[in-house]
Amino acid sequence: MEIEQFDYDLPEELIAQTPLENRAASRLLVMERETGRRVHDTFYQIKNYLKLGDCLVLNDSKVIPVRLFGTKMETGAKIEILLLHETSTKDEWEALVRPARKIKVGDRIEFGEGHLIATCTAEKDEGARLLQLEYEGIFLEVLDKLGEMPLPPYIKETLDEKDRYQTVYAKEAGSAAAPTAGLHFTDELLEEIEAMGVRIAYVTLHVGLGTFRPITADRVEAHKMHAEYYALEENSARILNKVKEAGGNIIAVGTTATRVLETVAKKNNGKFVSESGWTDIYIYPPYTFCAVDGLVTNFHLPKSSLLLLISAFASREHIFSVYKEAIEKKYRFFSFGDAMFILPKNRTLND
Repeated sequence: MEIEQFDYDLPEELIAQTPLENRAASRLLVMERETGRRVHDTFYQIKNYLKLGDCLVLNDSKVIPVRLFGTKMETGAKIEILLLHETSTKDEWEALVRPARKIKVGDRIEFGEGHLIATCTAEKDEGARLLQLEYEGIFLEVLDKLGEMPLPPYIKETLDEKDRYQTVYAKEAGSAAAPTAGLHFTDELLEEIEAMGVRIAYVTLHVGLGTFRPITADRVEAHKMHAEYYALEENSARILNKVKEAGGNIIAVGTTATRVLETVAKKNNGKFVSESGWTDIYIYPPYTFCAVDGLVTNFHLPKSSLLLLISAFASREHIFSVYKEAIEKKYRFFSFGDAMFILPKNRTLND
């Protein structure tokens, strides 16, 4: 299957540059998974499309300010790094480095007048390096002082409030990018949804290099996903199994939550168990979902693995028809943009 089949033209002015003041005021396109029939609403009204017995699954990963600007100690050259994830060696991180050609094994980069020093221990593909970090104190506090939020390259505006690139339920520090479908929820909205009898379960997937790596292969099947750390705790596994046994629908908020659920369920014959590890699951058409029934998601980049995943969930034809209409109606796209809710197969807009 050619990757060109998943390309589309998007006017630049539709790329959302800043978040709305009210998270839940984004627009919401609700679509029947089977037919592609849809309606337009606001995100706050998503509660009208959820039902008693549903389970909403949220990725509680927290973005850490991993974009750092420093100086190569040997030459004084300006260097920018983006920390992606810690390796099995303490304080050794895989990072994207720019300009990568200036950093070789043994080179050192200084940040904040020596408050943090990174030594290159290995060179990897596509601008990635392994960096051994030296610092005093608590690492997350050092990052809070020296780092910036790693906004995607298509966002040109500065983000005044760091918290606006976090979900309100972010807890587990470790992501290099936000699980953006969850940015639309407020504490109040989640409380209202729970009061309706909708269960809420949490998973963790730390978003890493895969988010920043476009599909460059001509054929969809040739792309390789980068592994990302995931975790599913016992309480969430118990909730998910009970919902499935009772015939309820599991609704993933975002492609990251979807990947965790599908990873765990595929390994355990459709059951959910408490586990953690690394997943490089790559979902593209055709794919049989065994865990997720409904999906809340944003509008994604052309030729991205995220667009492939939702096309596998609801068919390429439905998704591209919806995207065409969203562009015509001037929806806001990408991280700070609007949302869509793909309903479970057993639910229609008339229910």
